[in-house]
Amino acid sequence: MDQVRGQRRAAGRSPGHRRTTRIAVLAVTGSLALAACSGSSDDGDGKRSAESHRIRVAPAADASSVPVDKKVRIRAGSGKLTSVKVTAPGPGALKGTYSGDRDSWTSGAKLAPGVTYTVEARATASDGRKITKHRTFTTAEPPKSRTFVGEYNVEKGSTVGTALPVSIVFNKPISDKAAVERRLRVTSSPAVEGAWSWMKDRNGKDRVDYRPREYWKPDTRVTLRMNLDGVAAGGGLYGTQTRKIGFTVGKSVVSTVDVAKKTMTVTENGRKLRTLPVSTGKKGFETWDGTMVVLSKVPSIRMDSSTVGIFGREAYDLGKVKWDVQLTISGTYAHAAPWNEGKFGRVNGSHGCIGMSTGDAKWFFEHVDYGDPVTVLNSKGTVPVNNGYGDWNVDWAKWQAGSALR
Repeated sequence: MDQVRGQRRAAGRSPGHRRTTRIAVLAVTGSLALAACSGSSDDGDGKRSAESHRIRVAPAADASSVPVDKKVRIRAGSGKLTSVKVTAPGPGALKGTYSGDRDSWTSGAKLAPGVTYTVEARATASDGRKITKHRTFTTAEPPKSRTFVGEYNVEKGSTVGTALPVSIVFNKPISDKAAVERRLRVTSSPAVEGAWSWMKDRNGKDRVDYRPREYWKPDTRVTLRMNLDGVAAGGGLYGTQTRKIGFTVGKSVVSTVDVAKKTMTVTENGRKLRTLPVSTGKKGFETWDGTMVVLSKVPSIRMDSSTVGIFGREAYDLGKVKWDVQLTISGTYAHAAPWNEGKFGRVNGSHGCIGMSTGDAKWFFEHVDYGDPVTVLNSKGTVPVNNGYGDWNVDWAKWQAGSALR
C-alpha cells in the first residue's frame, strides 16, 4: 500500500510545484496584461499614423451633379498640405486659400456647371512621408435657359481676306464681359498686335470683335480659341462652348472707290489690276464713306427697295441683279447695274450701292473674296462699326478702349 501510495504521489504534483505553476501563470497573465496595454497603444499609434497619411477631399470621389455653390475642401490629417490643384478643361484652375497652418485648403471661387474637375493634392505627413491624392467630381448641368453661346464668323480651314476681323455675337446678354473676354484668344503666325473690342450688333446682341492694328498680312495663319465652357457671364449665365478654329489669310486684294472721280481701283498684293468706272449713291443716298469688308458673294439676287426701307417716289424693284458683292448688313452692294449704262464714270445715280457694267461687275466678283476691304473716299457718313465690319473706321486707341480688360 505504501509503495502504491508512493507511486501515486510520485505521479501527482507536489505542493511546491503547484506554487511554481501559479507564479508562472501569474507571470504569464501579467505579461498578457502588459501585451494588451502595449497592443492598445499600438492600435492608437496606427490610427494616428494612418490619419497623418491621409488626405480628405470633399466633394467625394466621382461625385456627379455637385451643386455649383459647393466649396471644395481638402484636409491633410495631421500633416501639412504642400500643394493643391483643382482644374477643369474650360474654366481652368480653381482658386482657393490655405489655412494658417496649411492643414486645409478651401476653394474661393464658384464652381462652373456641367464640368468635371480634377483634384491633385500633395502633403507631408507628420513623420515626413510624402502623400498624394487624386480625385475627380462633376458639377450639375445648368438649365438651358441659363446658358449662352457665341456665333463666330470664321470656319475651320478657311481662307479669308486681309481685313476680316474675328467676330463673335452672343445669343444672351453678357453682363461680365471681362470674364468672357479672358476666355477668348486669337494667336497668329506671324504674330501681330491686336485687340478685342465690344459693341452691340445691329440686332442689339452683345458682340466682340478682334482685329489687328493693321490688315493681316497674306499667308498669316490665325487661330481662334473659345474656352467658354463653364465661364460665368453674370446674372447666373454660363457658357457651354470650347472651340479651336484655325484659318489662313489669303492674298491682299484692296479696292478703293473714289466717289468724286467715280472710279474703283483694285490692287492685288500691292499691284494695280484695274481701275473700273462706277456709279455710286446720288444725293440723299450717298454710299457709305470709309472701309467696308466683303461679307458675301451671290451670282444673282433680287433687289427690292422695300427690304432696305426705301418707299414712295424712290421705291424700286430691280428684279434679279447679277454679280452681287455684299459690303454692309444694311444693304450696300457692289453689283452689275446695266440700267445705269452711260452713267459709269460720269454720274453718281444709285441708291447707295456701287454700280458697274455687267462685264466689270463679273470681273470684280471673281477677284474679291470674303474679308477683302473696300474703302470709299470723298463720300458722306462713315459706315458704323457694327454695320457689317466697319471696325477699320475706328482709330486704334479707341478700338483698344473697347476691351473689357482695360
